[in-house]
Amino acid sequence: MKTFRTMLKTELKLSLRGMDMFIFAICMPAVVLVLLGLIYGSKPAFEGAGYSFLAQSFGAVSTIAICAGGLMGLPLVVSDYRNRKILKRFKVTPVSPMMILLVQVTIYSLYSLVSLVIITVIAILFFDFAITGSVLLFIAAFLLVMVSMFSIGMMVGGIAPNIKIASILASILYFPMLIFSGATLPYEVMPKMLQNIADFLPLTQGIKLLKAVSLGLTIDNIIFPLILMAAITCVCSAISIKCFKWE
Repeated sequence: MKTFRTMLKTELKLSLRGMDMFIFAICMPAVVLVLLGLIYGSKPAFEGAGYSFLAQSFGAVSTIAICAGGLMGLPLVVSDYRNRKILKRFKVTPVSPMMILLVQVTIYSLYSLVSLVIITVIAILFFDFAITGSVLLFIAAFLLVMVSMFSIGMMVGGIAPNIKIASILASILYFPMLIFSGATLPYEVMPKMLQNIADFLPLTQGIKLLKAVSLGLTIDNIIFPLILMAAITCVCSAISIKCFKWE
């Protein structure tokens, strides 16, 4: 445990020094939330809705940090550590290479959770936001979406032959999901054709799950996204474990 804490402290300092994750995982969700709040305010999500547009978009905004960490941060760090022979070197030390991967997952999980706390505080203090559904269910759904996206990132980082390929694959996953899943551009304002395309993105279903539990919608709205998130987690985790390349 002492080794883990030491490595976590060191790797977290290195991550913060780079500023990339601080900007994209901490600052960006807060900025998007504030913009949505200023643009839409407390307007109903649609005519006759019992909740505001901001309340409907809260779950989507909360996934921005997950997207940044799971689809860009993890794949690139894992691939970079393999490319620089860091994982190989750990194989001949008492510290398992798995330890450094666990440290990285912990760091990006912390980014996601800190981001969630920040946007929740902003939404409550400045936009009269309240989760009308179950808070515990929302937290559980958030963790499931986070694990699901992280499993995709670990799969990409684990099997990509080099950092260049990992960067290309991560970008192909990250930018479409960030823009078209509803995380930044609200799903509800997209044209119907674009919504149909977005529905094929895993994060879109994750956002639908978060939206449903935060608004207290019926169980019919969460069954498919819930099954899909669980399936992605299992499949990608299995591929990561089976095909992971340490060197």
